[in-house]
Amino acid sequence: MTATHKKIIFKYYSDYLQDTITETMWAEIIDLEKGHFKLDNIPFFGPLIATGDLFYAEKEADDDRFVYKKTIQNSGNSIVQVIILEKDFDTEVIREKLQVVQCVSEVLNEIFFAVEITKEVDYSIVKTILTEFETLSILQFAEPCLSEKHRTDLLKN
Repeated sequence: MTATHKKIIFKYYSDYLQDTITETMWAEIIDLEKGHFKLDNIPFFGPLIATGDLFYAEKEADDDRFVYKKTIQNSGNSIVQVIILEKDFDTEVIREKLQVVQCVSEVLNEIFFAVEITKEVDYSIVKTILTEFETLSILQFAEPCLSEKHRTDLLKN
């Protein structure tokens, strides 16, 4: 993956972890000299960035590693974070329901995962699925990076 992609360092404060976090994610190289990349990972916590977003990163001083600085262009994709509250609940049940509506997810541990909602997906359907489980006190979810398109989906319904 290294010829077309680079690992980029993202540093930010996480309210969830109540600490400054460093998360490393893969990004497609758009223009290496200008420091332009396209995110190719689902962020777990990260700044306001989603898969497919174009962003600017700078090289660290004495290193060949790049550090995220700012998002240049949003892709229209969104990221939702899910934490499982019910002890021993199988997260695959929820992940499979989300996959049926074309949403992939990445698991951090047995109680936390992040979901990618591409711009083609109607977010109101995704929110309905998550809200059903939230109503049953199985999970809580956060919408740290909800695109304009997905905010509009919610207004239509």
